[in-house]
Amino acid sequence: MHNSPREEEWAAWLRAAIAGDGGAYRRFLLAVTPFLRALARKRCESFGAPPNEAEDIVQEVLLAIHLKRGTWDPARPLGPWLSTIVRNKMIDTMRRRGRQTVVPIEDVVETLQAEEQTDDLDHLDIERLLARLKEPQRDIVQSISVRGTSIRDTAARLNMSEGAVRVALHRALKTLAALYRSDKS
Repeated sequence: MHNSPREEEWAAWLRAAIAGDGGAYRRFLLAVTPFLRALARKRCESFGAPPNEAEDIVQEVLLAIHLKRGTWDPARPLGPWLSTIVRNKMIDTMRRRGRQTVVPIEDVVETLQAEEQTDDLDHLDIERLLARLKEPQRDIVQSISVRGTSIRDTAARLNMSEGAVRVALHRALKTLAALYRSDKS
């Protein structure tokens, strides 16, 4: 399977991010968000969901990418991995709404070549949201998610166990997602 140059660039950034490069991770997220937004809008349309749910799905996808980025196999194409996450988050959304969802195989193939989204990115003021987190959650999110520091190094610096840092990071990201949703309402 041949990857597009765009996908190759995203994959290189994600590999670098997994290795600890915070700048590469930031570039990856900024570059991939319009693709995810276009895909989520397309999924909402094909599943009959209101278009305004697309942004919530994008935020859930970004959180899933953050939490599961280590599960991506760098030897495999990135596009299908991202498309699968969007599709799964869409299905989760529909299930929460009480609808049974069937995904035709044609829809999965179609998502591999999503059209570019040309709208300007809505930039979330991350500093404003981070300021609403309590310590040490704010420090953990900034260390791991913004600066790209490893969980091990963050845990050592804060005199916490790696497990405690993971739990605090997960809870902080859930809180950030809830804060983002409440700000959008």
